[in-house]
Order: sequence, then structure tokens, then C-alpha cells
Amino acid sequence: MRINDIPTPFYIVYEDRLRANLELISRVKREAGVNIIMAFKANALWRTFGIIREYCTDSTASSLNELRLGREFLGGEVHSYCPAYTPATIGEYINGSSHITFNSVSQYERFADDVRAHNASGKHHVSPGLRVNPKCSVIETDLYNPALPGSRFGVGAEELRDGLPEGVEGLHFHALCESTSYDLEKVLNAFEEQFGHLLDKVKWVNMGGGHLMTRQGYDVEHLIGLLRSFRERHPGVEVILEPGSAFTWRTGDLISSVVDVVENDGVTTAIVDVSFACHMPDTLEMPYQPAISESVSEAESNGTPYRLGGNSCLSGDFMGDWYFRDALKIGDRLTLEDMNHYTTVKTTMFNGISHPALVLCHSGGECEYLRQYTYEDYKSRMS
Repeated sequence: MRINDIPTPFYIVYEDRLRANLELISRVKREAGVNIIMAFKANALWRTFGIIREYCTDSTASSLNELRLGREFLGGEVHSYCPAYTPATIGEYINGSSHITFNSVSQYERFADDVRAHNASGKHHVSPGLRVNPKCSVIETDLYNPALPGSRFGVGAEELRDGLPEGVEGLHFHALCESTSYDLEKVLNAFEEQFGHLLDKVKWVNMGGGHLMTRQGYDVEHLIGLLRSFRERHPGVEVILEPGSAFTWRTGDLISSVVDVVENDGVTTAIVDVSFACHMPDTLEMPYQPAISESVSEAESNGTPYRLGGNSCLSGDFMGDWYFRDALKIGDRLTLEDMNHYTTVKTTMFNGISHPALVLCHSGGECEYLRQYTYEDYKSRMS
């Protein structure tokens, strides 16, 4: 089966692109001497994990479902972080994790005895850590900025002036989102300035996610040098990174078709068989306008700007404008680029709209369905 044989709509993942990202991540891991683990919050298409497992088996989990997925389909260490554990969940987190990070001192103190009891039982050792907040803001979009004033994430330096609670073995900070190595450098400077007095007391430092090292133009050499330098300053401290988007950045698209063209009040809208709200929620939340492979500049076009309308009944389910060489017509295919991260993990079935199919394109160009969705998928989500 080839791409053009597959009816729309469908997400497609390209094996060659995925492997290229994984090769780069593996290189950074090797040359910087750090551990880079996969964050499922950006992508959890477990049927592609057979490819990922060739390069990376460790993962980070922020829910029990992510923990179970990592153990079942990657098989390596699971580093857990949850804003708040509960008596009902803490046991499974401890039993399934190699590292467990607590969001506050009170959370750690509440469950420290559970960690100690587990480690004293002779089972595998789980290493407890504390999330800290360097309060260094390098993200422009507030929705994704964990370092905003009043953030609920992490412990401030003022709480740790007298040192770490007994038994804490690691520190975790996360302040990036699709960021550069130079953003990391700013945050790392703030982290060391505020928490440096604690670094000879811990076994590991987790620098969180948001390291978009696979984006074109990212200064990989600077990242490697930055991480090496940190390790030289703090020998014996294991360094962990947990990027999400970097693993699947530009590895897949969403293929759609025009199903109608309408004109109202001078606005031409091509209605497509996908939904921005249901299938690309970040385009409305961020917001950002995705690239469309078939679009051109206004100068190259027939002069008509097109708005794209999603196929839900939400009034705001649209984006624009794009230009095309020829007038769009029913049946034209449109490729919405880079839709393999923060898409399938965030999609909804609002309006009962079915998910697009999931397709994997192998290195030789042959494609296979990973999943096709039916009415039963919608029905099983409802009561």
C-alpha cells in the first residue's frame, strides 16, 4: 500500500525521518555522556516503539498509564513525575519506577516512608528526587511556561536554603518548550546559581524536556559542550534529559481532503475532512498556523486566499490564510505538516468525529495501517 492509495484522513509517520531524529539524539547522548529518555506526553504511538526501542528504552511518565506503556513497550527505566501523588497511586508509581520526582517538599514528606519501605524490602531501588523551580522564564507562550510567577510546579530556592530533605537523591527542573540550547544555558545558569549548593548532595539532575535538538538550525555542538561542561563541574552527578517533541519532530503529517468550498462575505473557505479543534488542538491553543505542503506564496498563487474550515460544528474550527497555484476543488489532497507530536496524544472525539487513521510508512515506501477507528471507539468512551 502506497500513500496515494490510502483514503483520507490519516496521520502518517515516516520511518526514515523517525530514525534520523533517533540517530541525532543517540549521538548527543553518547558524546555528551548523558541519558536521554523519551517523554510520552508528546507522542505515545506505541506501535512505533519497536523502532524507538532500537535507540532508546528509558522513558518518563506523568501518569500511571504512561508508566505502564513505557514498561510494556520500551522495557527500560521509567522516571516518574506527577504534580501530586495520592495514597491510591503512590504504590504503583514506586513499584514501577526507577526514579520518582516529587513536586513539593510536602509531597515528598508525605510519601518518603513509602519509598524507604520499598527500598528496604529488597526490591529494585527507586531513587527519589525533588522538582525545583529556577524561576527563569525563556518561553514566550504562557500556556506552556512552567516558570511563570505563581507556578504550581517545583520548589523555590528559598525553601531549600538549609539543604534537602533527608533521602532526596536527585533534582529535577523543567523550564523549556521547543527551546534552543542557548535557552537551556540561561536556565542552567539560574539553576546552578540558586541550587548549586545542593549538587554535591545528589546523584542525578534531570533537566526536563523542551530540548528541540532535532529542529533544523539547532546548535547541537553547543548543547553537547554545555552538558559536558556541567558534568565536569559536577563529577559523579548523572545528567538526564527527557525531550518530547525532539523524538518525533517533523516525522509525520496529517493528510486531508477538501470536501467543499464555500464563499461568504468575501471569504473563501475550503472545508476539509479533519478538524483543527479535534485533530490539531495546539494550532488553536498555541496558537500557530501549520505549514501545508501544497500551498505557495501569494505571488505564486492564483490570488485567492483560502481559509481552511474544520469539519466540526465549533464556530472557531478554522484557520487561514493559505494560497495555492490553482483554485481548490473537492477531492484535492492537502498535507498538514509536522503532525506527529502533540497531536494524537491530545485529539478528541468532539461531535463524535472519528480520529484519522494511523499509518506507518516504512523506509522502502510501503505503508501499513497501525489503526483505523470505528464507531465502537467513540461508543466505548461514552457511558
